[in-house]
Order: sequence, then C-alpha cells, then structure tokens
Amino acid sequence: MKTDGEKKNFIKRAYGHTVSALKRVFRWIKRSIFGKQGEWDGVEKIESPTRLVVNAFLRKKAAVAALSVLVGLFLFVFLAPTFVGLDINYTDPLQQNLAPVYSLRRVPKGLKKEVAYIDGFSGFTVGLSKEGKVFVWGNTQDKLSGRDMQNIPDGVRTSGARYVAAGKDHLLALTKDGYLVGWGDDSCGQYGTAEVLNAISMPKELTEKLSVEEVKGISCGYQASALVKTDGKAYLWGNMNAVRNLSKLSNIIGADERVEKIVFSNSAVIALMKDGRIETGEKGLFLSAVSMKNGQQSSFNAYMVGRKAVDIAADNKCIAVVTEDGDLVVAGAFENGEDILPSLAQGEYFLSIDGGTRHFVGVTNFGKTYAWGDNAYGQTNVEKYEKIGVAYAGALQTYLVDGEGKLIKSIGLKGYVMGTDGRGRDVFARIVHGGKMTMTIGAVAVIVSTVIGVLVGCTAGYFGGWVDLILMRMTEIFSSIPFLPFAMLLSQIIKNYNVTETMRIFIIMLILGALSWTGLARMIRGQVLAEREKEFVIAARAMGVKERKIAFRHVLPNVVSVLFVSMTLDFAGCLLTESSLSYLGFGVQPPQPTWGNMLTGSNNSTVIQNYWWQWLFPALFLSVAVICINVIGDALRDALDPKGKGE
Repeated sequence: MKTDGEKKNFIKRAYGHTVSALKRVFRWIKRSIFGKQGEWDGVEKIESPTRLVVNAFLRKKAAVAALSVLVGLFLFVFLAPTFVGLDINYTDPLQQNLAPVYSLRRVPKGLKKEVAYIDGFSGFTVGLSKEGKVFVWGNTQDKLSGRDMQNIPDGVRTSGARYVAAGKDHLLALTKDGYLVGWGDDSCGQYGTAEVLNAISMPKELTEKLSVEEVKGISCGYQASALVKTDGKAYLWGNMNAVRNLSKLSNIIGADERVEKIVFSNSAVIALMKDGRIETGEKGLFLSAVSMKNGQQSSFNAYMVGRKAVDIAADNKCIAVVTEDGDLVVAGAFENGEDILPSLAQGEYFLSIDGGTRHFVGVTNFGKTYAWGDNAYGQTNVEKYEKIGVAYAGALQTYLVDGEGKLIKSIGLKGYVMGTDGRGRDVFARIVHGGKMTMTIGAVAVIVSTVIGVLVGCTAGYFGGWVDLILMRMTEIFSSIPFLPFAMLLSQIIKNYNVTETMRIFIIMLILGALSWTGLARMIRGQVLAEREKEFVIAARAMGVKERKIAFRHVLPNVVSVLFVSMTLDFAGCLLTESSLSYLGFGVQPPQPTWGNMLTGSNNSTVIQNYWWQWLFPALFLSVAVICINVIGDALRDALDPKGKGE
C-alpha cells in the first residue's frame, strides 16, 4: 500500500516524463518540417525533406488556391451547422420551390408611411395603402408558369383597391369601383371558372359590379378564396381537395346570413359567426385547445360552450380565438409553440390578432404587442417595440404599424440565400448539414480503406512467399467485385434490418472503405518490394530488429509519399461514390441530407428547367470539393516525386 507521499512522487514523475516526451515529439515534428534552425558556418543550409516538399507544393499556385478553397469548405461545413439549424423533418408546402431571394419582408417605400393593410400566406405579401394603392413584394414570380404577382391588373392600378388578400398562388382585390379582381393562378377557380374537378368556381354574382359598402372583407388560402358581406352573407370557392372542409362549410354558410369573418389555415377554412360561434362544417377539426387563462389543454368544443368569440386568426394548423370575456384560446395540432400563450396583465385583452404560417401576433388594449408560436426567424420578437397600433402577420414575417399607418418595423424571414426545395426546406441549411455528412462519410471511408490497404500491401510486399500469394489472391477477389452494384446490394440489404439511421450511415462508411482498398494495397506492395532490398533493411536485420518493425517502422515510412497522394485522390473518389449511392437511393436516406441525395429530387426535367437552384448548388459544392482534392493530389504527387520536372 503506497503512502500519500509515494503517490504524489509517482504522479510527479509521470507528469515529468509525459511533458518531456511531448517536448521531444514537438521538437522532432518541428525539425522534420522546418529543418535545423540556427547559423551554419561555411556550410550551405540544409533543408529537411518535409520542407522541400512543402516548398515544392507552395510553388504551385493552383494547388495552393485549391487547398485554400478546400480548407474553407471544410470549415464551412463543419462550423456552419453550429449557427445554421436544421429540422430534418421540416416541411412547408407554402414555401416550396422559392427561388433565391432576400427581400421577403422588404416593404416598398411607397407603402411604409401609409399602411392600411398587409396580408401574406406564402412566399409573397400584398399591402394596401390608405390611398388604395396595391403593393406586392417577396418571391413574386412562379418559375413554372412564368406568372409574376407584381403584374397587378390595370383595373386595380387605375381604380385603386378597398380590400386585398394573398393566397398560396393568387391574389384578390376589391377595387374602389366595386369589382372583385384576381391575378395569379385561377385553375382551381380561385377568381374565375374552375378548370379542374373537385373545385368550386367563383360565384357568378361576384363577377359583376358590387357595392363596396356592402362588402366587409375578403380572404385567401391554399387555392381557395372567400368574401364576407356586411349583412353576414358569405361566399366560399376554390379547390376542395386542398381545403378539405370547403364544400361542407360552403353549404352551411351559403344559406346563412350571420357570418362575421372567414380565415384559412393550410388545409381548412374557419368561419366566425355573428353570434360568436366558430363554424367549420366538420366535427373534430380542432380537438385539442389551450386557454390563456387556465393554461390547461382541453377539448376545444367543450371549452367554447357558453363562450362567444369576437375575433379569430389562423396559422398553418391552428386557430386562435379571442373570446368575449377577454380570454385567448388556441386550438389545433400544436407543433411550434402555438400552445405557449402570452400572459396579460389584469384588465388587458386583445383588440386584434393575426396569423402567419407558424405564428400569431396581436395587439392589446394597453397598446402592447404579443407574438407566440414558431420563432425560427425571429418573427415573434416583438417585445421591444412600442407604440404599436396594429400588427400584421405575413407567412414568416411580422409587420408592426403605428396608429397613423407608419411602418415601425418588419421582422422575421428575410429570404432564402439558395432558395427552397419541393418541400419548402431551406436549400442552404441542407447544403451545410449535407456537406458535413458527405465529408464525414468520405473521410471515414478513406481512413478505413487506407488502414486495410496499408496492412495488406505492406505485409504482402515485405514478407513475400505464401503470405504474398494469399493476400494478393484475396485482393484480386475483392477487386473483381463490381463496386457500385455490390455497394447498392449491401445498402439495400441494410434497409431490411431495423437499424437506426446513425448506424446505417456508419455501415455505409464501412462498406465504402471495405470495398475501395485494393488499388492502394497493390501500390503499397509494389513500393515495399523495391524498398525491402535496400541496404538499410539489410542493416536492420543484421542488428536483430524484428521483421514486423522493419516492415512498418522502417520500410513503410519510405513509401508514405505514395500513401498521401493515394489518400487524397481516394477521398475525392469516396465523395463521388457516396453521392452516387445517395443519388440512386442506396446511400443516406432522406430526410437526412447529403449532397448526393439532394440531387435525387432534381432528376426530372421540370426541376432542371425551372428550379435550377435545387440542383445547381449541391452539384457546385460537390464539384468544387472533388476538383480541389484532385488538384491537391496531383500537386502532392509532383512535389513528393524527386524526379519530377522542375523540382
């Protein structure tokens, strides 16, 4: 049993030995790279082999540029995920196929000082000035059809508008002279005659001149529209497949004249009746609800018994209801924090509320603004802004306006640097996280293949005989296996087993490494065969050094130049192979992104011709990485070759 003093001395000696060893390793590395430092009297300065290689590499401008780009790319894909979040299960049909744009919340100058109304449902937003001028901003152009929402009809420009509303793919405006005008897509009868089945055309009486004073408001949703009159009569039309309760609610309110307001969620339409009821035409549309006052989840229908609603708003999957007694109730499928409601002071209640895609915003009688729900883009950060008269919600933006109609601030999503894909996901975020996955798989695969190739090649080349015979026949067997089909087969077999996605990705790394070592093994074997006949090997044997130490500690370091070049070029090959497997559907599976499977959704003419950003950016990053690695590999091969031209 050691005493405390003996333990302290032991720890002190171990610490000293460790520090001494680390210093020796550091001096060895420094000398091997930078050579002997100091003055040399009358003797020409000698540079280490490593310094010679570095100098030869640095003289190649293309290689230095490629190395700089590759290092920057590595830093980008491994550091950027810390700042760029990614929910791999995120989808948003209202943001799908948006081109690269950074002006989604940039309100036009002509509207900033006289805002009368702002409305947004998807990638573009519409605003109405106090003088009746209509403004549209954001991602206004549909690349597939060529329609541009900023092409406002002449009738709206000339007459001016009293009401405006924005939907998924269309806009509506009620002009000052009483005409209901729409633009954008009208194939589902959004503002005209429906061209598809299961769609309701716009009522004929709305195609004629209306009395502006008799109209209370208009609203738009996912390929559907609505108009409410001051007498309580309401109209609904559009795509019944997109809005599941459109037909049922239309039949109910078509014979009723007690509608106060109509709002659209992503797949439903909700009506606020004059008597305070919430009508959907479909039982159980909104089951779970949470109240601001009690904070407990309960049945929405049960909670609203005996209560009257005075205002409603809707986001993607929820509705927010302000009751007559000052309570706030949110019901629906909570996903983004819509059920975490604000706390109001005693006597405080909401005067108005509005809903975006995934958040709500409202202004109270105390002049305070509250927002709740998803805050991925800062659209609910409204606490620091004061003197707000009304707050409008765009899709993923919030617009704060004072009592005189002057825009105080627009907050939320500015745009997408690289656009969105067919599911509304940010291409930039997926490239960042997909690059990390692609680079990691390529690096691990290269390490695995290098370890196997070095062990087999060095052992076969140095020991020769029956060892060489067995190992080389095994290498020939592996090299005769068709790589890509076999990797696809193994990947498909993995699908049939209940393994986690992380384990599946790890297995893919091992598969890539285990099938790509044969070329390196042959190369190492050939180099070792030449090195083992040299004098330093004979001298080591004469000194009694063990054979395995000679092979791996004396011979192998002399062929390290070939190893470095091979690893560099194999890394590029593994990147391409992983991307090919993912592109073909046998690698990393969506929604987990890689540069390869991001290209999978782009393998059709529609995407290639109209949504160029979905394939260009992943292909560009992959191409740049592979080209840089190949340039670096070629430069290393020339620098490490003492017989190379000019070196």
